[in-house]
Amino acid sequence: MTKYAIGIDIGGTNTRVGVVTQDGKCIDKKLIRTDDYNDVNLFVNDVSDLISILKDNLPDDSEIIGIGIGAPNGNFYKGTIEFAPNLKWKGIIPLADMLNKKTNLSTYLTNDANAAAIGEMQFGGAKNMKNFIFITLGTGLGSGFVAGGELIYGSTGFAGELGHTIIYQGGRKCGCGRLGCLETYCSATGIARTVQKKLFIDKRHSILRNINIDLIDSKSIYEAALFNDEIALEAFEYTGKILGLILANAVAVTSPEAIFLFGGLALAGDLIFKPTEYWMNYYMLNIFKNTVKLLPSQLPDNDAAILGAAAMVWKNEQK
Repeated sequence: MTKYAIGIDIGGTNTRVGVVTQDGKCIDKKLIRTDDYNDVNLFVNDVSDLISILKDNLPDDSEIIGIGIGAPNGNFYKGTIEFAPNLKWKGIIPLADMLNKKTNLSTYLTNDANAAAIGEMQFGGAKNMKNFIFITLGTGLGSGFVAGGELIYGSTGFAGELGHTIIYQGGRKCGCGRLGCLETYCSATGIARTVQKKLFIDKRHSILRNINIDLIDSKSIYEAALFNDEIALEAFEYTGKILGLILANAVAVTSPEAIFLFGGLALAGDLIFKPTEYWMNYYMLNIFKNTVKLLPSQLPDNDAAILGAAAMVWKNEQK
């Protein structure tokens, strides 16, 4: 009998549901719009139906052993989504329990960055590592910390929120309601905010002035940097300097073997990796210098969140 796991990636706009093999291949997937559902019960019903369809598409000798969910503000201990600002369902949602009751399958839930970290450990570049940090540089900055081969959840289930460490008192407004969080500077939206500010106060020529300032994003900044646009290049340097400083501080806490970068901003390659690595080593405590590798994630970008969610199933069901 061939065994499979279901991975579910819940985003503010879309939810992706996929079938994942034990060696980390997503062989089939479906998509529904998260923001179409004001009622979480209807959402659970439709996700359960998708799982049934995916199961029916498998060979007769197949078994689905469990469900893994990566979701905003996901709490692994409780299987709940708690006060997620980008979802229509407010308060504390016991989603893992709800889906377990509909499908009768073991169901695990954590936040999306933690799920991706488990995916990197199960299927990606951290296969043989027991101590590493996983950073997602997307709309926000997510992170997962692995020590001794186990994800650090802390006492509440919400440990590892590097993106919400405050780096500038009274700094940029964050979606969490506070000021100066790391993700407001070091993320795809963070670098866009940096460029928008620079264009306003700096009158130098820039390719980016040809774009409506509200439409500037990390991709357009990357493309401008490829043409040696000074403002774009300086934005990457500024972002990398801040990120490098914070990663050096994180190294002093967990002493990882490697730090993996993933997400839209990480796709800029050397433009973000080189300054981040330089400043990380510059600020690094001497006893940690040259002990930490800064690496791109080896998870496939399109299926990373599904694979990460499914990896929770393989990790927990194999114990």
